[in-house]
Amino acid sequence: MTSAQIAPAPAGGTEPSEISGPVAQRTPRPRHLAPYYLATALFVAYSVISVSRYRQLRTMSWDLGIFEQAIRGYAQLQAPLADLKGPGAHILGDHFSPVTALLAPAYRLFPSPVTLLIAQAALLALSAVPVTRAATRLLGPARGLALGIAYGLSWGIQRAVDFDFHEICFAVPLIAFALEAILRERWRAALWWALPLVLVKEDLGATTAAIALVVVVRARRTSPRMVPYAIGVVVFGAVAALLTFTVLIPAFNTTGAYDYWNKVGGGGGPFDGLDTKLRTLGWLLLPTTGLLALRSPLLIVALPTVGWRFLSSDSHYWDTGWHYSAVLMPVVILALADAIDLYRRSARPRLRAYALQLPAAVAAASLALTTALPLARLTESDTYRKSDRVIAAERLLDRIPDGAKVEANIGPISRLTSRCRVFWVGRTEGVTPDFIALDNRSGRFKDPQGYAGRLHPRVGYTEAGRAGGFVLLKRSS
Repeated sequence: MTSAQIAPAPAGGTEPSEISGPVAQRTPRPRHLAPYYLATALFVAYSVISVSRYRQLRTMSWDLGIFEQAIRGYAQLQAPLADLKGPGAHILGDHFSPVTALLAPAYRLFPSPVTLLIAQAALLALSAVPVTRAATRLLGPARGLALGIAYGLSWGIQRAVDFDFHEICFAVPLIAFALEAILRERWRAALWWALPLVLVKEDLGATTAAIALVVVVRARRTSPRMVPYAIGVVVFGAVAALLTFTVLIPAFNTTGAYDYWNKVGGGGGPFDGLDTKLRTLGWLLLPTTGLLALRSPLLIVALPTVGWRFLSSDSHYWDTGWHYSAVLMPVVILALADAIDLYRRSARPRLRAYALQLPAAVAAASLALTTALPLARLTESDTYRKSDRVIAAERLLDRIPDGAKVEANIGPISRLTSRCRVFWVGRTEGVTPDFIALDNRSGRFKDPQGYAGRLHPRVGYTEAGRAGGFVLLKRSS
């Protein structure tokens, strides 16, 4: 017997006899609000972690700066150019993510990278609402909330929160809402939630197709009329991905090609780093689902993302770091809820008991793992203050005037992209910067002035100051 054969309880598990009069109908019971309370708590936690990393100059990559440059272009009703990818580089020629234009109004009001970080925290926290609601509807308030907590604290979501900003923050709630609709047998809503994924990133057209395929599998018996529509969305998602890779991105790229083909299928291919890939697969299925998610067809939705990552020769795609697993977290948690709903009716007592105990187990596992994950920093006093080193480095960067052309490495980038034209160090491609700002905390640049001379042999640069491990060079000729 499947969940589709069982009549759902009223929302929140309230029996009809418990409702008396219009006032009782208008006033939700506290447990109805649990998904929203959880999402609010997660939003605060995610925001603190993201913003504190920014305040402490611990940016992990250049992505925050790249996305700010693109969104700044949208906010100014101009093309989304990201000079960090090369002077005048169009962001849609790098990754196809026009969805980020939705942040332009907020950025216009609050032109800061913090706006992007807060928006990401809100979107990721929002995804906990459909996950918790769907799990609660299937398994009851206690087990549903346990799975919501397991999801909100899952390592994939925490890694994404810790990784500055990335467009996948839009994909996570879209996938979560689509899967919630599938579990409620709202097939049309599931397809509508899946369609915008093609605007989030080029590979997510395949995920749109996978969600529609799950609709085909689940709806073919109870709602055969929806099957042709779902098949149409399967075709749409696949074609959209193909056209994005081969037509749209090359049209915006100065080379007329997609720059990342060499990272998928190149090098040693799927067997390169196989031990790490298998370990990542274990992390996806063991602490988050106890392997029970393998029983749910919802896991089909994870296959495109897992597939391209495992084909890649780029080690960043293989492991559990960065943001690449965030889109998989709503899939594995809701696949687990779906499987538990099936197995809790099993005639085998041990299997039934295992299924019913899993929500508490995976919530406990997420809590335990959090001690070694980014949210653990919420308990550290240093998270809430700046060091003297950071304050000194900020004062140094403040000496760069607004509108200046600046060549920089990762450390200074996100402090300058909202008010300067910023280029990646060594990639100005003929543009002569007014300043060169270097994070030299590692001591990599033994002679910063000599390094500037090698970058721009026809231009002179003098040292304008040092502070907090940062070096600022100013054009002198």
